[in-house]
Amino acid sequence: MIAYKLGKNLYLNITNRCSSNCSFCLRNLGPGVGGYKLWLDREPTVEEIIKAVGDPSGYEQVVFCGYGEPLMRLDVVLEVSRYLKQKGAYVRIDTNGQANLIHGKNIVPLLKGLVDAVSISLNAESPQKYDKLCRSEFGEKAYESILDFAKECVKYIPKVILSVVDLPGIDIEKCRHIARDIGAELRVRPYLK
Repeated sequence: MIAYKLGKNLYLNITNRCSSNCSFCLRNLGPGVGGYKLWLDREPTVEEIIKAVGDPSGYEQVVFCGYGEPLMRLDVVLEVSRYLKQKGAYVRIDTNGQANLIHGKNIVPLLKGLVDAVSISLNAESPQKYDKLCRSEFGEKAYESILDFAKECVKYIPKVILSVVDLPGIDIEKCRHIARDIGAELRVRPYLK
C-alpha cells in the first residue's frame, strides 16, 4: 500500500527502512494500520507514488508517513513534493528527525517551499530516555541531532511540530518546554497497543 487515506488526509508509505527501532512502533504490532497493509514488497518509484496519489486536491494534507522513515528517500520526497506543490497540495512530513545524520549533511534547506509542515518525533526529554525508547542506529547522539534538525526546520518550514507518545515515565511538560524553546508546537500522541 503506497497511498492510504485516514480522515481527510492522504498518507504516503514509501519505504520500510528506518534508522530507529522504537519499542512502541506500530510496525511491531502488525502489518498495517487502519485496515491498510503497509509492509512494502519493494520501494515504489516516483512515478508509482504520483500515480497512487492521483488528484491531491481532495485532501487537506498529503503526508509522507508510513512504516519507514520517509527521509531515508530524500530525493524521492523532494521530487514527489515538487509535483504535489504544483498541484496545490499541502505537504507534511512525519519524521524521526534523524535525516541530517542519515545523509551526513543539513538537508532541511532542500525542503523550503516544498513542505508546509513537519512533525518530528521527539519522544523523550533526554538523550538517555530517547535512546532506551527509540533505539536509533546512531545511539544517544541521535537526540541532539533531532533538536538541531527541529531548529533548522523552524527556519525553513512554516509549521513545525514535535511529538511525543504518551508513555509512562515521559515528562510531557519538559517536552513542551523543549518544543517551545525551539519555536515548535508539541503534540502528544496516544500510545496504541
